[in-house]
Amino acid sequence: MFDALIIGGGAAGLQCALVLGSAKGKPFAENKHIGIIVHQKTSHLQTALFNNVLGLAPGTTGESILNSGKAQLKTLYPHVEHIENEKVLEISKHEGIFTVETNKQIYKAKIVVVAVGYTNLMTIKGLEAFIEPHPRATIEKDRIWLKNTDHLVEDNLYVAGSLAGWRSQFAICAGSGAHVATDILTLWNGGKHVKVHDKIG
Repeated sequence: MFDALIIGGGAAGLQCALVLGSAKGKPFAENKHIGIIVHQKTSHLQTALFNNVLGLAPGTTGESILNSGKAQLKTLYPHVEHIENEKVLEISKHEGIFTVETNKQIYKAKIVVVAVGYTNLMTIKGLEAFIEPHPRATIEKDRIWLKNTDHLVEDNLYVAGSLAGWRSQFAICAGSGAHVATDILTLWNGGKHVKVHDKIG
């Protein structure tokens, strides 16, 4: 049973996992079982080139971010379980618990974060009722979003990144993932707002 399971290994999913993982030392998060299904094959980062992102050297590729992001998560927060080479087929919910079925396994989770791309090729069964045309993309691109309020689709089901209705800028999608992570941490902290910062010294 995962306390939080993230679906998607792009900017939003990896950033969400990094923030959740970084809270391990907090009493409200230290025993939480966190996982990420690191599906990256359809990520728009595969073909991205970054020249306008604060903190990234011009010429940084999205492919390198996908690789370094996974390595960063594994190195700094190894307690976050990586699930690789699996694609999510269906999400269902029964008595408050989610069942996430992939092409290989079935997982249970109390909280699910959907952080996959916003193309109409997104075919996770069980999410159809929430799919609408994307509010910040041109109609001809045929992009979608999961209708949500402040990233929350329904109780304990979150969406992050471009699929949450945001524009597909790297910084926006990563920030969306961080936003969802701090919302989850706030929930675990009994509603008291949480931010996780590292400081020098």
